[in-house]
Amino acid sequence: MRRLPIVLSAVILTVATACGNDTSGESPPAVTSEATTSDAPASGAAPADEFQDVLDRVREEVGFPGVVARVVTPEYEWTGASGTIGADRSEEPGPDDHTRIGSITKTMTITALLQLAEDDRLSLDDPIGRYVPGLPNGDVATLGQLASMVSGIPSYTFDEEFQQRLFDDPEASWTPEELLDYVRGDAPNFAPGERFEYSNTNTIALGLVVEQVSGQSLHEYFRTDIFDPLGMTETVMPTDAAIASPHLYGITEQGQPDGQTADATDWNPLWGWSAGAVISTVDDLELWGTALGTGEGILSPEMQQLRLDSFLFDIPGATDTRAYGLGLGIENGWLGHTGELPGFNTYVGYLPERRAVVVAAVNSDIATADGEEPVTPVANQLKEIVG
Repeated sequence: MRRLPIVLSAVILTVATACGNDTSGESPPAVTSEATTSDAPASGAAPADEFQDVLDRVREEVGFPGVVARVVTPEYEWTGASGTIGADRSEEPGPDDHTRIGSITKTMTITALLQLAEDDRLSLDDPIGRYVPGLPNGDVATLGQLASMVSGIPSYTFDEEFQQRLFDDPEASWTPEELLDYVRGDAPNFAPGERFEYSNTNTIALGLVVEQVSGQSLHEYFRTDIFDPLGMTETVMPTDAAIASPHLYGITEQGQPDGQTADATDWNPLWGWSAGAVISTVDDLELWGTALGTGEGILSPEMQQLRLDSFLFDIPGATDTRAYGLGLGIENGWLGHTGELPGFNTYVGYLPERRAVVVAAVNSDIATADGEEPVTPVANQLKEIVG
């Protein structure tokens, strides 16, 4: 039986990914793409054929059912798709299809944390134990260290008992405290700040901090302070397993006998909560990509600069061009995050020097032959064309 190594995917500093092979069989037909250039001159038109070729070719090579993507620059906007909304389905995917965005949720949770810090309602230097008791390193690991994935707190998603329960009943609901209980009493993996290690426990704990300090549920806080101000009308922190229509249907090998897949569309995402439960669309993620990269509409220029200065290039696990910071990754100048939940894989990125946004959503989490998340070759090749 397939076991998930981390479940909620890391960005940039990839520490693990779901394992799998191409199981989709014959490739469904490509979907016609649509490019819009507004009033841009011909020289600024979208390279639509190149973008579309990426979607068609990668879908065929990797074998996922479908993909929808968008590229936006000051010169043009391009939206394209390939395949279908799900295995054994014929409908074309579109930018208004809802999808589970996995760890892109972390960028929202940490944004909420930064908003509260900006309002002097908490300090990033506060120890997590001031708000959430009983965690490894709880007395010394700071909120900022949890947000930057250098806390040393183990990830509950590695716990075998947790994985057993999740796959025995993937539609069951979870509470944040139940998730944290899987690591309470464990030894820390290292002293805070010693190295980078992606841990979903960090963001679950920070979600509780946001609720305590704001006095709102995370569902309500996201709606009132992030989604509504940005016009992200189709994005929600769910409180159950429901996903609004229209939506993608996701396939996974996780928790299944070898060689078999399952439809994970209706699996309850609350085991990921503030680390990975949000539902969105490519339409809305375009708005989020710009806000995340610029801070506009969500953070003051000073707090956005603090976030952009937070990348830890000199810590083990980083390189000269790839690093993680306050709920945000950077790779070759692109700011962004990937997200994976069983059945779904999504990317959002922003390139400041081009003021460009790239968003891609795939309805599978089954890894490529090289062990990459399936959305990774899509996003990387689209970004390469943008420059």
